[in-house]
Amino acid sequence: MSTSTAQASSPTLPLDIDSIKGFLAADEGAALFNYAKEIAHLGPCLEIGSYCGKSTVYLGTACQQTGNTLFALDHHRGSEEHQLGEEYHDPDLYDQQIELMDSFRTFRQTMRKANLEDTVVPVVSSSATASRHWGTQLGMVFIDGGHSEEAAQTDYRSWASHIKPGGILAIHDIFPNPEDGGQAPYNIWKLAKASGLFDELPTVNTLGLFRRR
Repeated sequence: MSTSTAQASSPTLPLDIDSIKGFLAADEGAALFNYAKEIAHLGPCLEIGSYCGKSTVYLGTACQQTGNTLFALDHHRGSEEHQLGEEYHDPDLYDQQIELMDSFRTFRQTMRKANLEDTVVPVVSSSATASRHWGTQLGMVFIDGGHSEEAAQTDYRSWASHIKPGGILAIHDIFPNPEDGGQAPYNIWKLAKASGLFDELPTVNTLGLFRRR
């Protein structure tokens, strides 16, 4: 596993990124921003797992600056760890009327504050459903959806083949040591590495990166 210790230059963003709920580190966000700018000529970007929009602002700002588009895919009902009674549950994102998580309203507020509504296309759906008839080739795919084994495998198998040659696959929360975090993202990182479709790029913090051959 190749790990980068170099810090990517910090992008200038349209709002205070620390004001947005989320779990993306600044160096990971900067890497997403820089790669999204680099591959803009190849096609649109897709992120899987938008939550409240922290990673979306990094990717969306890069797309806005290059005239590209970001598809932001999330069912906005929260991952397993966000549910009522779980470790990362946020009561501010819980809809008491329907007794379900709902991060979409907060996500839309973030996009409006960041002036990204003309760049980011929300796709409110499960990953499997959205991919069923997807036909657009992509310059970059960022996987940060559910961290169960089933969810991560579905995200990888549904979307990796849509990346154009030269495009980027990014996978968040890569923890080779099980004591540091869940293994599902690391397992799909290993699938990508062994697939023959990608060349490994230096990892940034917990962000695994590949380039499509």
